[in-house]
Amino acid sequence: MRILFVCLGNICRSPTAEGVVRDKLQRAGLAHRISLDSAGTGDWHVGKAPDMRTRLAAQRRGYDLSTLRGRQVEVADFERFDLILAMDLSNLQQLQALRPGTAKAELDLFLRRYGQGLDEVPDPYYGGEDGFEQVLDLLESAADALIDELRGRV
Repeated sequence: MRILFVCLGNICRSPTAEGVVRDKLQRAGLAHRISLDSAGTGDWHVGKAPDMRTRLAAQRRGYDLSTLRGRQVEVADFERFDLILAMDLSNLQQLQALRPGTAKAELDLFLRRYGQGLDEVPDPYYGGEDGFEQVLDLLESAADALIDELRGRV
């Protein structure tokens, strides 16, 4: 099973989702069966590390995002991945427009599918430190629901 997390620039939400889910897969003993990646719909941060505030917030909770680097979604991702999870409606719409008709990947909003009544992970980029903490809270909860589903699939 291969899962791709997508946000706008691939420096805040999607790398955090990748790091959180990777850690939880490791703890659940499923890391060897699930492949993860993250990407952005935009190209502004290709090759760059996640935002420093993202890395620090994640590090405070024990997640290491230091090896992750930004990349942009590409058409091949729709064949390479089984599930592509967008962080907000704008990202989802951009993915739907890019998706080829023959794509095998399922496409959904991460929180709509695994969250607690919310559809979108808010973008913390222009806010304060509390926004990065809120993103982690939402993603940790959704990651737990995703792991529960994956236990039954793999």
